[in-house]
Amino acid sequence: MEKNIRGALAYVLGPITGIVFLITDKDPFVRFHAAQSTVVFGILTVLYSVMVATIVLAILVPLVSLAGFALWLILIFKAYKGEQYALPYVGKYVQKVLGLVK
Repeated sequence: MEKNIRGALAYVLGPITGIVFLITDKDPFVRFHAAQSTVVFGILTVLYSVMVATIVLAILVPLVSLAGFALWLILIFKAYKGEQYALPYVGKYVQKVLGLVK
């Protein structure tokens, strides 16, 4: 399977497929997208949990869900196109952790 397809698939189930591809794939492009998927959608999962637990923030869940869905589609599209698209803070962190940037 081509690396751009593997990179896009790393986002499909969020942190689950991110972790699977991070452990099993050796390609730096795929590992970057897998790590970014794990961090971004792991943070979103925790954010959803906190928002649902608090009545006041629960009204924002649909908005955050819509933004998360749009981000998910954009990241899948960018990976499929072969771009190593780094999100502003998370992408830089992932590149640093994976040793892709000094």
